[in-house]
Amino acid sequence: MNTFSQFLLLSLTFIWFISLTAAATTIHPDEKKALEDIGKSLGKKDWNFDIDPCSNKPNWVTPPIPHVYENNVTCDCSIGGDNFCHVIWISLKGQNLQGTLSPELKRLRHLQMIDLARNNLNGTIPKEWGSLTNIRKMGLLSNRLTGSIPVEIANISHLQELELYNNQFSGNLPPGLGHLTQIRTLRLSSNNFTGELPVTFAKLTTLTEFRIEDNQFSGKIPDYIQNWTSINKILIQGSGLSGPIPSGISRLRNLTDLRISDLNGSEYAPLPQLSNLTLLNNLILRNCNITGTLPENLKTMKSLKILDLSFNNLSGTIPRTYADMNSVKYIFLTGNLLTGPVPAWKKNVSVDLSYNNFNISQGNQICRDENVGTTSCLSFQCPKPSNSLYINCGGNQTRVNGKSYDGDSDSPGPARFHASPTGNWAFSTTGIFIESGDLGETYSPQNISKLTMEDAELYTNARVSPISLTYYGFCLANGSYTVNLHFAEIMIPDDQTYGSNGRRIFDIYLQGNAVQKDFNIAKEAGGVGKKIIKQFNDVVVSSNTLEIRLYWAGKGTQSLPNKSVYGPLISAISVESSDSAAGIISAGAVVGIVVAATIIMLSF
Repeated sequence: MNTFSQFLLLSLTFIWFISLTAAATTIHPDEKKALEDIGKSLGKKDWNFDIDPCSNKPNWVTPPIPHVYENNVTCDCSIGGDNFCHVIWISLKGQNLQGTLSPELKRLRHLQMIDLARNNLNGTIPKEWGSLTNIRKMGLLSNRLTGSIPVEIANISHLQELELYNNQFSGNLPPGLGHLTQIRTLRLSSNNFTGELPVTFAKLTTLTEFRIEDNQFSGKIPDYIQNWTSINKILIQGSGLSGPIPSGISRLRNLTDLRISDLNGSEYAPLPQLSNLTLLNNLILRNCNITGTLPENLKTMKSLKILDLSFNNLSGTIPRTYADMNSVKYIFLTGNLLTGPVPAWKKNVSVDLSYNNFNISQGNQICRDENVGTTSCLSFQCPKPSNSLYINCGGNQTRVNGKSYDGDSDSPGPARFHASPTGNWAFSTTGIFIESGDLGETYSPQNISKLTMEDAELYTNARVSPISLTYYGFCLANGSYTVNLHFAEIMIPDDQTYGSNGRRIFDIYLQGNAVQKDFNIAKEAGGVGKKIIKQFNDVVVSSNTLEIRLYWAGKGTQSLPNKSVYGPLISAISVESSDSAAGIISAGAVVGIVVAATIIMLSF
């Protein structure tokens, strides 16, 4: 071979090598076309196809804003065996996309992760996605997606994370999901799922997190959850399921977060054995029809920070060992039948023992617990009973329509009782926003709505609580009253962002009676930033005391637009007599109603 021929061969070889190298950094043409179709469906308008999607250049890859925004298309050029790059990862989070999910995603045969969290996508999950057998994570949380989970999703054998919460999905869960042998995270909260949990879920022994809060399931909590020995988190709040809590839960030694609340049904059962769950940080078994006494052995939980056994039927005394749990910061035993002495709690612990049968009183005064050195008492002297009550909840004193509304700007903590300076009303709050967010422990809602009503000063601020918010009107003349509760949703935006998908739902009680379940402020007012006045007529005050309680039963979203946006919220209260009846408050009435049934708040 002559010199020229050798040079030509080397040149051609070099060109061939360069072409191979170039091909190895270029997306497969079929996948590029698929991305074009997917982008149109999603409403993703800023993908620039003049730039190779696998180039790692803007706007295919953008620096993320943690917990807020992600924009990333990731490719792998070492797979496929065809000298092309293949899309393995799409993350478009927090972009408020307005489109639908595309069935063309099936053309990305090597896709391992699709995360479209915190957008405004609607429509259903395409059944074609079931052919994406390499998918490890499917993240669709906080959108407006509807329909049922396609049975084809159970074909994704490598699926490890399925995140569907904060949507509007419905229907029964496909039994085939129980055959996902690698599933670790199953988050289905805040949807409209119905039916019983499939028996096939007994096989989900790889689960580490299971969340089904705020749904409409039926049936009992299945005993087979005792098989999930790898589980770290179980959240079953306001799910629609009934009790009792399976005793086999004691086998789940890896649990760090256990939250079960507001179970349906009337079957009562004792507290399950919990001493084996030594890794727990959060133990919440609220309103679960639990009977019996408090266990002594909770001191084995060296990491426990939140203990909530409120609104059950627990009786007996509080074990003294509870005061020695060094890690605990919050204890809620509200709404039980507890009696006896109150332990001397440590000064960094917030404790709520309201609505029990403790008897801490001095004559006609209601006192804070003396065991922790608090000697102040709340004195209710009512020489002349009142026929009305006006409170601007969370706001300053103001005058509206000729009525003077008392200011209510105190900032309470997680277990707090506050009496007004006038002495004729008070409020108590119960609970902690566990996953932090905007409110933390300030309980001061941030108004993000533009209010246009004439009496906006009543709605600009509000009072909120994570679990229970109770107002007491004291020194009211006995008789019949008209109670007006003023509401406006001021924390959820009215726009096309994902945050507008938030739903606040809670229950309303007057004088201990449920007068409205599943109350949604924005829905009844016709939108956020609009007022709604709920009027309740012929509310009887027979012992000079009116009780207004708002209770969160685990319903509604908990993280839209941000974490901690949930629980009862109220803007103002106006109470006026319906007749001319009058009465004189007695020390016995105050002690019997306010002490025995309502208030012992300890907050440090």
